[in-house]
Amino acid sequence: MKKSILQRMAAAETRTESPVSSDASDKPSLARRHSSPVISNVGRALTQLTEDSVISLDPDRIDRSPYRDRFGNDEDAAKELEALKISIASEGQKIPVLVRPHPTKADHYQLAYGYRRWAAIKAIMAESDRPETIKIRAYVRELSDRQLIEEQSLENGVRENLTWIEQAMWAVQLKSAGLSHRAMCPILGASEAAISHLFRVTEAVPEDIILAIGRAKGVGRPKWTAFAELLKDPSSAARVRKIIDTVEFRGADSSSRIAQAIRAASSAADKVTTEPAEEIVDFAVGDRVFGRMKSNSAGTTVSIPKQERAFARWLADRMPDLLSEYNNRSDPTHKEV
Repeated sequence: MKKSILQRMAAAETRTESPVSSDASDKPSLARRHSSPVISNVGRALTQLTEDSVISLDPDRIDRSPYRDRFGNDEDAAKELEALKISIASEGQKIPVLVRPHPTKADHYQLAYGYRRWAAIKAIMAESDRPETIKIRAYVRELSDRQLIEEQSLENGVRENLTWIEQAMWAVQLKSAGLSHRAMCPILGASEAAISHLFRVTEAVPEDIILAIGRAKGVGRPKWTAFAELLKDPSSAARVRKIIDTVEFRGADSSSRIAQAIRAASSAADKVTTEPAEEIVDFAVGDRVFGRMKSNSAGTTVSIPKQERAFARWLADRMPDLLSEYNNRSDPTHKEV
């Protein structure tokens, strides 16, 4: 059974309580490098959660966070959500969500974290004969946009199940909220170099293509980096967009979709044929066709129908004379264009 958020956070805090060596103060950068958003924020989070009271709210009065850290239109995510819905329906909601009073809508709230729990409970409501009885357990706290992002990122660190591209797109959301790369480091638990790499991918791969591919569970930085390199060719994105609406692409899981996208991006541009159309000439007198000549890029063929065998034999008998006549009248060096 999965540990609750508080249990896992407490465990993370306990693991960090090791004796401090005498030279620890001489290496502050090393300590920061190995810290994670869970460890650095766990004390504050535990204190705040214990001070908060849990209340029951109408799920319809809660809106999703304005900062999206997950892909909602993904088959893998849909399967995980269905499993969570079944779990909550049978065992109840074990972990409250965190909300803040909605900044623009009276008597409404906005999620800081717990989107999947909220979505699962909304799905349960939709299937219930008495949806008005379905409530969601929540902590309510006044949060600024920056604090909301930090709380949302903290839960991401506890869950540790965002895929690499979801983390990259989450970094884009953090940047849109005004955070610098350095400010993102403690939130994402990553170095500035790693964060810069996230942006190198998101700047090269268009958002519509990323969302069409989906979470790509199990696909990490190397494959996304290789894909981004391919998309430096302006024609590559156009080739990828040609396949994202196909049945084969839509029917595949997200890990297979990125493989298809990479093949499309790396394939040669569609060839524009410049070959002349096939030319057909009939040998005919009136309505009687003695034979047909077809010419194309592969060469020229002459066919004579079965009923004109006599003409075929006559032509074969005359062929040496015709070849001699052609050879004597043509420039041997001349080549047909």
